[in-house]
Amino acid sequence: MKKLELLFESFLWKSRLLIILAVVSSIIGAFALFIAGLLEVMLPLLKFLKTFDHEILSKKLVASAIASIDMFLIATFLLIFSLGLYELFISKIDVAEQDPKSSKVLFITNLEDLKTKLGRVVIMVIIVTFFKQAIEMEYKTPLDVLYLALAAFGISLALYFTHREYHGR
Repeated sequence: MKKLELLFESFLWKSRLLIILAVVSSIIGAFALFIAGLLEVMLPLLKFLKTFDHEILSKKLVASAIASIDMFLIATFLLIFSLGLYELFISKIDVAEQDPKSSKVLFITNLEDLKTKLGRVVIMVIIVTFFKQAIEMEYKTPLDVLYLALAAFGISLALYFTHREYHGR
């Protein structure tokens, strides 16, 4: 019976390696989003440089820049997610720990740490999405402006509380 238990526990322990699938697919997704974000801003820029059309600069380029920031943030989310899963379930990333230039941002010590870092990136994605919607929205009534102000206040509170939590207050 003890041998069967040992065999089963060994199987359970090795099953954590399935996380590699999530790590690799998240890194591939992050890479694809980084390229998509680059193309999102470069294509309208190239079109503007070709035509020097002011409408392209004022509308399309600003919208594409915001969309690319959104893609970069989601790619960053995927990158942090993949590195965090790898460090939590597979192994510490020795190269990162030994590199004096490495940032402590990507070091994940427990699941709560991973959730906190991912939550901050999600808040930034929400802020960028809100900014994009605020630029594209048509304000017809004073109530629309009030809603915009309340939403901006809510986002400011979210930033305040995440900053406050980060500094341990």
